[in-house]
Amino acid sequence: MLASIHSTDIEDAVYETVVELAKVSLLTQDQILVIGASTSEVIGQHIGTSGSQDVAKAIVTGVLRAQAVAPCQVAFQCCEHLNRALVVTRETLVQYNLDEVSVIPVPKAGGAVASCAYRTLPHPVVVEHIVAHAGVDIGDTLIGMHIKHVAVPVRLAIRSIGKAHVTAARTRPKLIGGARAVYTIDELGDFC
Repeated sequence: MLASIHSTDIEDAVYETVVELAKVSLLTQDQILVIGASTSEVIGQHIGTSGSQDVAKAIVTGVLRAQAVAPCQVAFQCCEHLNRALVVTRETLVQYNLDEVSVIPVPKAGGAVASCAYRTLPHPVVVEHIVAHAGVDIGDTLIGMHIKHVAVPVRLAIRSIGKAHVTAARTRPKLIGGARAVYTIDELGDFC
């Protein structure tokens, strides 16, 4: 790991990022937050080349710390070698009627963060696909395939963790109906 990046700094930045996104997105305990992260990118290396278990532990710990104050379901995305499958708890699998797949993420096939999450979460399982309500992407890992339509970019206070670029999204219901449709209570007026 780069000397200038400390595990506690990474953990704190992840914690603040997740808490801010959960508040902006109004996440509830029955909604899913997907986390994609490249520990290689956090330490300033090319994605998939220099995984760090210390950084992975800091990321997972930061997310779980945030979950204590901003309760939601969490899914940790695996790397492309596992087709970006996700590590979730068995509780999440049951609640969302997800299909479990047979694999255990390891650093070289799944990624450092997913393998750490698998060893850390209570009753971990791996699922192939979810539809998350919000997401944080640390290091451009492409979490979009797991975000519910319609994804809305969220600009967070923290724009990078370590050397990795951070992006985030929340979702909203689709706006349908065109120009005559009403989308907010304020637009209703008095017609009854």
